[in-house]
Amino acid sequence: MVTTPEKLLKKHQELTHSDTMKVLSHMQRTDGDWIMNTLMIDGCNVPFKYKRTKRYKNLKGQRINLTYYPSSDVVAGIEFDIMNVVRIKIS
Repeated sequence: MVTTPEKLLKKHQELTHSDTMKVLSHMQRTDGDWIMNTLMIDGCNVPFKYKRTKRYKNLKGQRINLTYYPSSDVVAGIEFDIMNVVRIKIS
């Protein structure tokens, strides 16, 4: 099933879609059965996070389209803003 950003945005008001965002860094780490991915995007100081079951190619330097929503994460008792990625695609 292919889900377009338009369908997601229509169904979920809190989502944001951005096109041709440049990836500055891409980190992958294992968390149990999942691979946690963290992206830093040019012009944003908030990390974008998503998880996959398998490792993904390095996206550093790529232009990507993202559909995401704002969230927060607590690390060592400190709350950080993050963006949870729902859909990612290379531009």
